[in-house]
Amino acid sequence: MNYTGKGRDVVTMEIEGLRKVRDNIGPAFDRAVDILLECLRAGKKIVVTGIGKNLHVAQKISATLASTGSTSVFLSPAQAIHGDLGILCAGDALLALSYSGESEELVALLPVVKRIGVRIIALTGDLGSTLAKSGDIALTVAVDREACPFNLAPTASTTATLAMGDALAMVLLEAQGFRREDYAKLHPGGVIGRALLLRVSDIMRTADRLASLSETATVKDALLAMTRARSGSAGIVDGENRLLGIFTDGDLRRRLPTRERLLDMPLGKVMTRSPVTVASDQLAIDVLKTFEEHKIDDLLVVDGQNRLVGAVDIQDLPKFKIL
Repeated sequence: MNYTGKGRDVVTMEIEGLRKVRDNIGPAFDRAVDILLECLRAGKKIVVTGIGKNLHVAQKISATLASTGSTSVFLSPAQAIHGDLGILCAGDALLALSYSGESEELVALLPVVKRIGVRIIALTGDLGSTLAKSGDIALTVAVDREACPFNLAPTASTTATLAMGDALAMVLLEAQGFRREDYAKLHPGGVIGRALLLRVSDIMRTADRLASLSETATVKDALLAMTRARSGSAGIVDGENRLLGIFTDGDLRRRLPTRERLLDMPLGKVMTRSPVTVASDQLAIDVLKTFEEHKIDDLLVVDGQNRLVGAVDIQDLPKFKIL
């Protein structure tokens, strides 16, 4: 067997399924988004349910909704009939996932859910199924075939269902004006949250850890100042602390073989003028992007008048868990 070829065939079938789902998105999708927005704006929630493999897909869709500003919880159909129906209240919206649209556990819930006053959005592969006909809106996730060689194991269909859930979540995100900062607030303990909540002012070096000299100071003076600050760079400033340039360990190494008496030279002759800088109110994640874009290890921080207020060393980022 050609394992590589078979693997690619599976992915190709799933891609073809996604293309079909994409092409079928239309007016019903718009109405589904309107229902979900109305629900959320009324202070209600989106409940997502599914059975079999779609149980796991439903959990993922619910988690994505909740993390992007749309209040959502997951409901297991098996547990619903044993008391978990209490999760639902009038005005909620139910995303019900069943490819066949005939899953017994799910179909049995529909009359009860409708009596509570919950609107149903069906994600199914059969628009003629019981689920589709019972729902307020039905979105098709039909694919031509599963990636399984027997056309049995849910593969392309579950990928399609997950993609439709992602499409709903991302459209809701934009429709509600959900911002990057809002996302960070919902992820305060993770890498994403730290990167989006932390500002440059939270991580920059200041005071004794910031090496700062005039352009008349010598390279030797800069090295001593950088050693005291345990920094790989020094900011070169004028009498009003406005930034003129930067001198780094890298500058020293590059110039040492070609300059005699380098240590006695004034920084004004060897510094890098107009260095890359960041503002103290920028997000910490922007610092990482700047390091990567310019392939540098040291950044100076300036205020609105181009005065030196701090520095960021790339080696500081791991301790803030930004890298």
